[in-house]
Amino acid sequence: MFRVISANLNGIRSASTKGFFDWMTKQNADVIGVQEVKAQHDQVTGVFDRYDRMAGYFQYAEKKGYSGVGIYSRHEPSEVIRGFDGREFDAEGRWVELRFDTSDRKFSVISCYFPSGSSGDERQQAKYRFLDLMYPHLMRLKAERQFILVGDVNIAHKEADLKNWKGNLKNSGFLPEERAWMTKLLDEGQLVDVYCKLYPDTTDACYTWWSNRGQAYAKNVGWRIDYQLATDRVAACARETSIYKNEKFSDHAPLTVDYDFSL
Repeated sequence: MFRVISANLNGIRSASTKGFFDWMTKQNADVIGVQEVKAQHDQVTGVFDRYDRMAGYFQYAEKKGYSGVGIYSRHEPSEVIRGFDGREFDAEGRWVELRFDTSDRKFSVISCYFPSGSSGDERQQAKYRFLDLMYPHLMRLKAERQFILVGDVNIAHKEADLKNWKGNLKNSGFLPEERAWMTKLLDEGQLVDVYCKLYPDTTDACYTWWSNRGQAYAKNVGWRIDYQLATDRVAACARETSIYKNEKFSDHAPLTVDYDFSL
């Protein structure tokens, strides 16, 4: 099996104090994509860049304490790609891609952190710009290689993907335009939402993020905004998936998928 985990850490230093790396070393994962690292190169190197024989590859945001993504891999990549647009969103540290190419295989694992628009219209407009760039980028990538994209997409696609869907119809993360983008990606773009492939009838067990306000976590008033999105041939190999909630490393829960192949 090829085990892939996605985890928004809401700060790598904070998650480390809450036991994330102790848990991570017990998972026997092949790759672990992390988002919201919220640290810089000098804060990660020599401290968080290698665990359990897994090397870490990161893209950091220019702004300190903000965004940032990484992938820990048990396998040495043939190439590391940091960034996807060369401009606005690369400066925010939102894309790192590991390529595992051979003479007869082109395959990538990507850790991606989509913007949130919840802080106001300026960031919502940035989120729309990101989506406008991301769709064609993923389609170009799909035309040349198989891949798994893991990450915090900051979009709940369907009503079953959040507890209070009626109350969030006008809120970022569940806006009609965002949901339509996800529908286009999965239908026209033919990427596969792997969790939904394995569990088509999603329930409140699918949530991966809970607000820190009120008693959202205790009451399971959550959202499913963390995904593994895969090309069809890879998604067809998915066998098991789980969301880990026994410990709380951040405001997100890790999402694990086991695929029936090996590098």
